[in-house]
Amino acid sequence: MKNSIFLNRAPHLEPSELTAFSGNRLDRDSEHRDETSLETALKVEGTHILAFSGTQLVLKHDGQILDPLFAPYELAALQPDFDQAILLGHQANGEPRLAVPVALKPEELSAEFKPADPRALFRDALVGEDLLGEVAQALSLLRWNADNKFCGRCGSLMETRIGGYKRICTACDNEIFPRTDPVAIMLIVDEKKDRCLMGRSPRFPAGMYSSLAGFIEPGETIENAVRRETREESGITVGRVRYHASQPWPMPHQLMIGCYGEATTTEITFDSVELEDCRWFNRDEIGTMLSEGSFDGRTLPIKGTIARRLIEDWYEWRH
Repeated sequence: MKNSIFLNRAPHLEPSELTAFSGNRLDRDSEHRDETSLETALKVEGTHILAFSGTQLVLKHDGQILDPLFAPYELAALQPDFDQAILLGHQANGEPRLAVPVALKPEELSAEFKPADPRALFRDALVGEDLLGEVAQALSLLRWNADNKFCGRCGSLMETRIGGYKRICTACDNEIFPRTDPVAIMLIVDEKKDRCLMGRSPRFPAGMYSSLAGFIEPGETIENAVRRETREESGITVGRVRYHASQPWPMPHQLMIGCYGEATTTEITFDSVELEDCRWFNRDEIGTMLSEGSFDGRTLPIKGTIARRLIEDWYEWRH
């Protein structure tokens, strides 16, 4: 057990920083948000805005360079909705960063603009790591505000407050705050045979296998969610659980909580509704998939995903 993944230090000091959408360096200054924060930020010279058409970031496109940052005056042609603007925070130099939804749909944008969904942003490296983190924050908050226009208690209209971080009912004064949905994503490890468990969802690209995952339910610990979801999806029983890394996932507002789980049984009986296949992969197979891209037609999740981080770090633990 001296080389156990559950006892040794990880290959990286903070593996969460190596996942997409985690690089947000803005000062959110949450304790000082008030009803004037957004208006004040819009008046600051040098303020920059991320514009969103639905769930897609709008980038300025001159044929060679993609630029995601807009000055307020540059948004006019996109029909911005400043009433739904979000104050994301401030750069180290004091520059405010905002997110603003626009009325034009992606297909209505002229050639000088390029829309991109969040997966394309990190898959194709269209923006840097810091901006990816800001996009995650922006998309999650824009979606939450858009989904909560009416009060869940009385049905009346709700108004946005303190820069998009609170909504209040115009009739009964009910207050609500942004939500984050926790998801457990786990790489289950059979240490005796030095292998890991992965499954294939029918929604995945052809040939791709990944870590198992599922929403954490109310009143459930992360560890018990790992055990429950693994048992439900694969029939495998899990003993020890170790947290490894997390990743903001703005589709729409999830936090992926990456863990390793210790398999105490090894016979797979997978849920055929959730999965097309579920199987063990030994270290050599994983090494081939990492170095050559595939093994026997099977591939791994793309770089930037927390599933890929879990797999790579398990492989690197003994290298």
